[in-house]
Amino acid sequence: MTTTNRGVLVAATVATGLMAGTFYAFACAVMPALSRSDDRVYVDVMRDVNDVIQNPVFLPVFVGALLLAGWASWQVRHRPERWWVWAGAAAYAAAFVITSAINVPLNDALAEPGDPASLRAHFEDTWVLWNGVRAALCTIAMGCLAAGSRAG
Repeated sequence: MTTTNRGVLVAATVATGLMAGTFYAFACAVMPALSRSDDRVYVDVMRDVNDVIQNPVFLPVFVGALLLAGWASWQVRHRPERWWVWAGAAAYAAAFVITSAINVPLNDALAEPGDPASLRAHFEDTWVLWNGVRAALCTIAMGCLAAGSRAG
């Protein structure tokens, strides 16, 4: 594996790890803490989080992990470690799709005006469930990418 190929794979692994950590922090700390809040506080805080997370630090890593994992997959397509890298890229792609198709639309719905109790009822359980799934997928992706890096 060339230095450039290894660099792309390491960058993909790091970016995926950052996303795994982000979703993990929500799963084990942020959402359990917010679950103790009343409906108004819950909705207001999640609206604020959904607003501030769209920033020049988070978004490049969120999208970059997908692009880097895809690039790394292409680079190792003829190498024995390709299966690890492909599995990692697929797991991250699944987390990306879940975020885009489920979590983001839930965030958008939460931003709409309405009764906080009703907004929360339509948001919390589904968002928390799928956040756990994407945290697990990103963790799997990171492990697979790391294994692919070690194999090469």
